[in-house]
Amino acid sequence: MLIYKEVHRLRGEGFSNSAIAKKLKISRNRVIEYGKMTPEEFYLFAISLQSRSKKLDPFREEILGWIKEHPDLSGAQVFDWLEDKLNVTAVTEGTVRNYVNDIREAYHIPKVLSEREFSAVPDLPMGLQIQVDFGQIRLPTTDGKYKRLYFIGFVLAHSRYKYVEWLDRPFRSNDLIRMHENAFRFYGGMSIEI
Repeated sequence: MLIYKEVHRLRGEGFSNSAIAKKLKISRNRVIEYGKMTPEEFYLFAISLQSRSKKLDPFREEILGWIKEHPDLSGAQVFDWLEDKLNVTAVTEGTVRNYVNDIREAYHIPKVLSEREFSAVPDLPMGLQIQVDFGQIRLPTTDGKYKRLYFIGFVLAHSRYKYVEWLDRPFRSNDLIRMHENAFRFYGGMSIEI
């Protein structure tokens, strides 16, 4: 009930849905959803959540343990781990993301964004090292909507020769293995270090 009240209080003060989501560390969709509900509707919604079982309830303890150990874990990563470690395939990524958000809210575990450290690498001999990096970008489509694309980039440390692959969904373990193998084929060999 506290988050519901905070959503309405912040809306009353003129904050945008995105700003409220950031302040309360909940999803923007949840802010919109709560913003449309009357107190009575929210009460009935909260009661229904307590009695309703969810597809991921059998894995709640594992997911909670992962989130406690790694507060920066994303819903996409939990989705991948469920598939890779527990062979869970009957759920969508959106279902997992919502479940992770519910657990974070119930146990007051905010998502901690980890800071990345960057440093210059000294010139290395040929064949010693490949740097691998990930990224994502949101691009407009021809129908005026937006699509998020994900990429993996490989850079040879000596020559700075690059190789990149793109996907229209977050990476899974089997994608990463295949992409590494493709990069090694492209380069004509494998480096000593990655």
